[in-house]
Amino acid sequence: MSSPLTGVRVIDFTHVLAGPACAYYLGLLGAEVIKVERPLRGDAMRHRGGTDPARAARGMSTAYVTQAAGKAAITLDLESTEGRGAMRDLLRSADVFVENHRPATLRALDLDEGRTLALNPRLIHCAMTGYGRGGPNEDAPAYDVNIQATSGIMTLTGTKDTGPLRTGAPIMDYSVALAAGFAIAAALFEREKTGKGTFIDVSMLDTAYTLMSSTITDFVATGNVPAARGNAANSRSPGAGSFPCKEGVLSLGVNEESQFRALAIGLGRAEWLDDQRFADRRIRNRNAPALEEALIEVLAQRTADAWETHLLACGVPVAKVRTLPESLETPHSKARGYLWQDEQSGLTVPGLPFRIGQSGAHRPRGTIRDLDADTETILAQIRRGGSEEGAS
Repeated sequence: MSSPLTGVRVIDFTHVLAGPACAYYLGLLGAEVIKVERPLRGDAMRHRGGTDPARAARGMSTAYVTQAAGKAAITLDLESTEGRGAMRDLLRSADVFVENHRPATLRALDLDEGRTLALNPRLIHCAMTGYGRGGPNEDAPAYDVNIQATSGIMTLTGTKDTGPLRTGAPIMDYSVALAAGFAIAAALFEREKTGKGTFIDVSMLDTAYTLMSSTITDFVATGNVPAARGNAANSRSPGAGSFPCKEGVLSLGVNEESQFRALAIGLGRAEWLDDQRFADRRIRNRNAPALEEALIEVLAQRTADAWETHLLACGVPVAKVRTLPESLETPHSKARGYLWQDEQSGLTVPGLPFRIGQSGAHRPRGTIRDLDADTETILAQIRRGGSEEGAS
C-alpha cells in the first residue's frame, strides 16, 4: 500500500533521540530509511536509556528501540576512505539526509551541507543541532535538559518552593523531531516545484522558544517576566487548574462563560451564577481564592473518576490526572491505536500522533534491526546502482 513518503530514501546519520525519532517518523509515513552507525558499538543510545539493563547490554535499550523500527541498519567507518566513499554513494542515491551532529564534526567528515548538496543537488539535507547555525553557540553540544535550562522552560515549570524543574519527559527531543519532519516534508514539496534540494537548519533552542510562543509574545509586549505557576492553567482563568478530589486529582479547563455555567450546574452549584463574586471572568479573577476554595470543597465530595465522567457529560473541559500506565489503558487511547507491537522483538512502541485520510495508524516498513544487520545488502545494492526507490 502506498504511503505519503513511499519512494523517498532517507539516510539517517543521527544518534540519541531527536534525530532517530525524526527518521523514524519519516519511515512510518512510508520512506525507506537507512540508518548509518559507527562499527562495533553503533548509536550510543543502543546501550543506555530506559530501565532494562539487560536489553541495553544487548544493544537494544528501550530508549533506542522506541524509534528504531523500519530502518535498515548499516555500519560505516567514516575515518576510512572506503567508508567515506560508501557514504557518498548512499547520499547520491538519497532524497533526504538527516543528521544531528555539530557542524565541525560534519566538516571533518566532509559531510557539511556544501559538500552534500554538491554531491547531490536534489538532496534535502536536514541538520538538527542544539542552537542552530549562525551564532556563537553553533558548535556547542546540547541535550534535551541543556536546552530546557537555557531556554527558560525550566523556570516556568514547578513552583516557588521547588525552583526550576525539568519536565518529566524529553519534550525537546521529540518536539525537534516533529519540527524537522515538518520542515523535510515542506522541502520535499518545494523540490517538486524547483527540482532542487536544500539545506534545513533546525535549532533545539528555537524549538523550545516555539513551545513558549504566547509566553514570549506577552513578555516582549509587557515586560512582565513569566514565573513558575505550578499546575495553574496558562490561561490564568479562575477555575482552570488542578484540584484534589475525594480520591485523585481533577484538571479543569474552564475558560469561557459557557464553560463556567456548565461547571456550576454540573457541580450542583447553580447559585454561583447569581453570586456577584463570580458574575464574569474579570470579577472571578479578583475573587479567585474564594472560587478555588469553593471548588475544593465541592470536588472533595466525589472521586476524580466520578467527576470526570459527570462533568464531561455536562460539556466541561475536564480530565482526571492519570499516571502514564492509567492513561495508556483508557478506552480512547486503545481505540486510537497509537501503540503497536513489533513482532520480532515483542516490544510495544509508539507511532505517530496523527492519521492521514482513512489509512488508520501508520506503521513501519519493517522490524527493529540489530547493529550491522543490513550493511552487505545495502552496499551491494548501492554498487549495483541503487534501488527502485530513492532519488525520486
